Amino acid sequence: MKLTKKLILSLGMGLSGLALAQQKGQVLTGAPFLRISPDARAGGLGDQGVATSPDVYSQYWNAAKYPFSRNSSAVGVNYMPYLSKLVSDVFLLYGSYYTFLGDSERSTIGASVYYFNMGQVELNSISGTQIVQEGTVHPNEFSIDLSYGLKLSDNYSMAVTGRYIRSDFGNFNSNSNLKPANSFAVDVSGYFQSDRGESFGNYEGQAKAGFAVQNLGPKLDYTGNDDSRSYLPTTLRLGAGYDLFLDDTNKVGLSVEASKLLVPGAEENEDGTYSIPNVGVMEGVGKSFSNPKSWMFSGALEYSYDNAFAVRTGYFAENELQGARQYATLGVGFNYQSFGLDVSYLINTSKQNSALDNTLRFGLTWNIGGETSNTQN
Repeated sequence: MKLTKKLILSLGMGLSGLALAQQKGQVLTGAPFLRISPDARAGGLGDQGVATSPDVYSQYWNAAKYPFSRNSSAVGVNYMPYLSKLVSDVFLLYGSYYTFLGDSERSTIGASVYYFNMGQVELNSISGTQIVQEGTVHPNEFSIDLSYGLKLSDNYSMAVTGRYIRSDFGNFNSNSNLKPANSFAVDVSGYFQSDRGESFGNYEGQAKAGFAVQNLGPKLDYTGNDDSRSYLPTTLRLGAGYDLFLDDTNKVGLSVEASKLLVPGAEENEDGTYSIPNVGVMEGVGKSFSNPKSWMFSGALEYSYDNAFAVRTGYFAENELQGARQYATLGVGFNYQSFGLDVSYLINTSKQNSALDNTLRFGLTWNIGGETSNTQN
């Protein structure tokens, strides 16, 4: 992967909100990989998951879903190529695990690792008329999570997640003050799932709802300069869904989700330029609600047969200032005994190019525990 220093800086530090021309209301954060949906099932559902049915990848979306899982424990791995039209060595890898605690099946612990490999970057400079090779860097970002979920009633649960984050864009030369940035964050989430009961006509139905406040923590420091620290991508997610049971084996689920970056948007300076306000994290959360342009929306439809086969579709949209991501998604899922395979595909509908356009995402799940009492509901 051969890129100039200027391009690497725009891909890395530019996304972190440093030294970048901005517009009013635009939101830029550090560790931008945390905003990329890592699992193939959600990838087929318009990149949403705060109120969809629980699975092993709930750690990323809403760990409070785990206490409503059908299996007592599971492990999953997802692989996603990134910028696949341009390079072959950039990818995201996500692994997660959860298990119930005790025999009461009311509490869970979960863990996950999210890794973004940006490939090998060759650094070159020009000396006179000669191109001088200055070595290579291996920029990457990753996070490590640990969560605890608890059923507070038969229909409602909450969870808290702790996260360590490291973002390393590499050193461009010996004179660069760029350094790896480290931080930690907390998620707080909740999930409601009604009992299965009478619905439209002679069918049965089940309602679901969820919320999550994610990546709430100190800013990332890439340079040692307090004025250029980058906000984490703190996000509020709100979602609702409804499952309609056509019979004992056929089910149709509809879900919607709204999410918002809890980071202040760019404000106008005295010289007419715009910049992100340098305020505390909690003050920044408060300022973010004055910026209506940082909302994102998605809707999804999922059909499943006997928990063995599923077909999914969804749509995601956000404001042009936040990246102009607008795309449709398609996905399928297969389950055989203890194993599951999910595949999703993204179709870009925006005028802006998408790093995931025409990209396949793959996820494998292994249910290593037995069924829980949730299977009966």
